Amino acid sequence: MTRIGVVLRPELAPEDLVEAAREADRAGVDEVWLWEDCFYSGGISTAALVLACTERVNVGIGVLPTPMRNVAATAMEIATVARVHPGRLRVGLGHGVQSWMGQIGARVQSPLTLLSEQMSALTALLAGESVTVQGRYVSLDNVQLNWPPLQPPPLLVGATGPKTLALSGRTGVGTILTSETSPDQVRTAIEHIDGGPDHEIVVYIAAATDSDAALSNLQRWIDAGATTVVLEPPAAETDLSSLFTHAASLTQRFA
Repeated sequence: MTRIGVVLRPELAPEDLVEAAREADRAGVDEVWLWEDCFYSGGISTAALVLACTERVNVGIGVLPTPMRNVAATAMEIATVARVHPGRLRVGLGHGVQSWMGQIGARVQSPLTLLSEQMSALTALLAGESVTVQGRYVSLDNVQLNWPPLQPPPLLVGATGPKTLALSGRTGVGTILTSETSPDQVRTAIEHIDGGPDHEIVVYIAAATDSDAALSNLQRWIDAGATTVVLEPPAAETDLSSLFTHAASLTQRFA
C-alpha cells in the first residue's frame, strides 16, 4: 500500500490552513503535511490545530528545524499532541535552511551532529526513558517526560546529502525527500539510507492537473521505492478542492 498525502503550504494563513484541513478531511485525503518554514506558522502548534478540528485525516510535519528548539521542549510538545491524537501524527526533523537559522542566531557549526544528537534524545524521551547525555549540542540531566505518548509517533528525517541520508537510516523510521528528487535519485537515496525494508520513504511531488498523467507520473516514484507520495501544490494555489478530490481517489487506487 502506498500512502497519498497533500501539502498544506505555509503560505496559507493559519485560519485558512485549518479550513483547508477540514476540507481535506471531508474529501477523504489520507494525510496532510505541514512545513515549518520561517517565518510562517509553527509546525507543532499547527499540527495540533489540524488534528483537533478534523475527524480522521493524518498529519505529517516535514520538517521541524532542529536548531530552533531545545529537544526537551520538542519532546513535551510532540508527546502532548500524540497522547490526545494517537496514531495520527508523523514528525520529521531536519537541519533547517541555514540562512534562516543564521537570521535567528541558531546556526551551528555541525548541523549533522546536532540532528544526530536530537534524534537520539527525542526518540528516547518519547519512549518514556530517563535521558542523561552530554553531547556537543544536546545536554540533558536525568530528563524524563511525565506524560510520554502511549504510542510514540514515527520520527523521520528530512535529508538530501549522503551523510544526512545515512543518518536517517540509522536514527529514523523514515526519510523525507524534496520535490526536486527524481525517481533515479530516490533509488540512489535509498542506497545511502540503508534503512531496511520497513524504512519509510516520503517523497514530495509537484501536483499535476491531469489525473491520468499524474497517476502514471506517481507510479515512477512508487516503483523507485516511495512508500508515501505527497502532492505539492504551487505556492500561489489557494483553491485545493480538486487536489483533495484527486488525492482521495489516488488513495483508493493505490490501497
